[in-house]
Amino acid sequence: MKLKYLHIYFYSMLLFILIVTGCSAKEQSKKPNENKTVELTVSAAASLQNALNEIKDDFEKEHSNVKVIYNFGASGALQQQISQGAPVDLFFSAAEDKFDQLVQDGYIDKKQGTDLVGNKLVLVVPTDSNKGIQTFKDLTKAEKIAIGTPESVPAGEYAKQSLENMNIWNTVEGNMVYAKDVRQVLTYVETGNVDAGIVYKTDALISSKVKIVSTAEENTHTQIVYPVGVVKKSSHLEEAQLFYDYLHNQKSQKVFEQYGFIGLD
Repeated sequence: MKLKYLHIYFYSMLLFILIVTGCSAKEQSKKPNENKTVELTVSAAASLQNALNEIKDDFEKEHSNVKVIYNFGASGALQQQISQGAPVDLFFSAAEDKFDQLVQDGYIDKKQGTDLVGNKLVLVVPTDSNKGIQTFKDLTKAEKIAIGTPESVPAGEYAKQSLENMNIWNTVEGNMVYAKDVRQVLTYVETGNVDAGIVYKTDALISSKVKIVSTAEENTHTQIVYPVGVVKKSSHLEEAQLFYDYLHNQKSQKVFEQYGFIGLD
């Protein structure tokens, strides 16, 4: 009898161990793989490209499990992509109105967004230009002038505002060459396909093929502000918040300043 009870006890304990082990394995399988790499998609204005690439390198060194993938373009086009359901985790715009539209439409929580940096608007010409273009007023001498498409490119919208306020838009409008984003404007000037272009100061500073001849007065256009925020439908909200916070730290702010962006504090 004692042997019988001993067998029952043994099999009961074995069954108990198997059940506990199975539950434990099941619980472990529910835990996320901490070593799994998360791909974070950041839609950002083209003018941010150089600064953000440097910040990305620094961020990924500190957070090896997060890979940042950028989608650079005109803020208006990026806004449309997000509103049409593109899988984006953060939006970094070159204009408040494009960002505010997404907040208004419920794609970004206003509390999860902030105006991060500013910029200046400048007139550039090829370094070997002999057209005598030294000021915005001199654009009447240009045969071709490049700006971003005002409806979708914030830099183009600011450029049009400035030229209108300087009372020369009507004179030069027929000579405009419209570009898909501010970097394309810069390329047009660099290659000599246009006589002049209007870009952000940060874009002009990265090119040795153009020179800045004039800076637009700030009262001629809407203040240039770059808001950034986390998209509500992000599949990686924790990592998105991590990168959002990283963009605000002192190290990142110094990178922005090195590329000519203006702090808004």
